[in-house]
Amino acid sequence: MRLLFEMVPDEKLAGPVYTRPSVRGIILKGECVAMVHSLVYDYYKFPGGGIEGDEDQLATLYREVAEEAGLKVIEGSAKPYGHVHRVEKSDQGGIFVQDNYYYLCQVADQCIHQQLDDYEAKEQFTLEWVAWREAVRVNRQSDHGPKNQNMLEREARVLEYLHAEGYLS
Repeated sequence: MRLLFEMVPDEKLAGPVYTRPSVRGIILKGECVAMVHSLVYDYYKFPGGGIEGDEDQLATLYREVAEEAGLKVIEGSAKPYGHVHRVEKSDQGGIFVQDNYYYLCQVADQCIHQQLDDYEAKEQFTLEWVAWREAVRVNRQSDHGPKNQNMLEREARVLEYLHAEGYLS
């Protein structure tokens, strides 16, 4: 899968390395994109999350989009879009490394019940079909409290790539 961009700090990081690859779904409908909105911290993210155990990327995509967004990815519709490599200081000390793999995909019309983790429920994750410019504006300008701004900037930049490549106008 092609590398879209890297987010690597200028400063030298040291300590143990924690890795957490993840998969995210890009789901488009007209001029809107399906995103998970944290109502508590007011940010948007693509539905998706970490690869568990020996899951492959598509299994993670199907599971995470269903859990976070309540949407069922149509089998065979997922197409690789690109990935983002992110490195930053870990909250636990050391270095956090995450490769985020993005897939363009289609979903069934009918929604299913979200199955949110505790922190997702506390943040009140809600599926929204949002205009890409609005998601970028919110992620870059709103106060998100303790949320990691690098994660929010990653999502904003992926939206800008989608626009630049003609997926969103």
